[in-house]
Amino acid sequence: MNFTFEMNSILLLLLLIPCFFWCKRYNRLFYFSKLEWISKETPLLSFEPWLKVLLFSLMTVALAKPIMYTSSSNLNKKGRDLILAIDASGSMAQSGFDKQEQFKTKYETTLMLSEDFIKNRHDDNMGLVIFGTFAYTASPLTYDLEALNYLLQMTTVAIAGESTAIGDAIMQSIHTLSFGEAKEKVIVLLSDGYHNAGQYSPQQAVEKAKELGIQIYTIGIGKKSDYDLALLQTIAKETNAKSFSASSTEELKKIYSKIDELEPSPIRSENYLNQKLLITFPLLMTFILLLLWVLYQQRENS
Repeated sequence: MNFTFEMNSILLLLLLIPCFFWCKRYNRLFYFSKLEWISKETPLLSFEPWLKVLLFSLMTVALAKPIMYTSSSNLNKKGRDLILAIDASGSMAQSGFDKQEQFKTKYETTLMLSEDFIKNRHDDNMGLVIFGTFAYTASPLTYDLEALNYLLQMTTVAIAGESTAIGDAIMQSIHTLSFGEAKEKVIVLLSDGYHNAGQYSPQQAVEKAKELGIQIYTIGIGKKSDYDLALLQTIAKETNAKSFSASSTEELKKIYSKIDELEPSPIRSENYLNQKLLITFPLLMTFILLLLWVLYQQRENS
């Protein structure tokens, strides 16, 4: 358990305390008929200046925000830098992928299962790439999985165009991963179509991923005849990963479970502070002393 102040500079106000005893106040005239009525008490022996000093000190301490805190670190935290690259092309608006809810689109089902997958990645530094005609980073690498899921749910079909730029999706994922520090870097690529758009070819993107040691797990969504199965398998094989096919919600759920079993690798540690603000105590003491002072003044004047 440790003690400190959030605003240490406020404590410099305590240097003004001597003024309560020696700084001159404005002149006031008093008339006494007898000299013996004049008090000879010095400021240091007077009750009132010391009370003011105590009140001033308590209020200064309160303004400085005293806190008690304990610190901990996650030096043993494991995980990876992982990017979810999700196809949002026009074909993902097709329904019938979920046998239980026939009107739910492939994209809606993908979002639902991706959300569950993200929630279980407690030790991963995750990011999100959405692609269609072009690819963009919907979320940079983050440990805030709730924020990541929120950004995922804000995406819609065709938000990045109607076509499918698989090469651009991989290159954008690689760029997003470049900001991470984990030794193990992984891309999980979901698509339901054929590469037919974008600036980069899948071959260019895969070569770049191999150069950086990035694994790309691919998931084909829908009927195998609807997407480029051979391309997805090649991408996974070339990067020492695996390729999966999901023709239903249940199959996609099982695939996510398999990917969820990947071995974690060490990533950077973080420090955490558990703080407790102690401002209530000095404020309460100030209030009590002020109340007692007012009562004392009333008694003296009565």
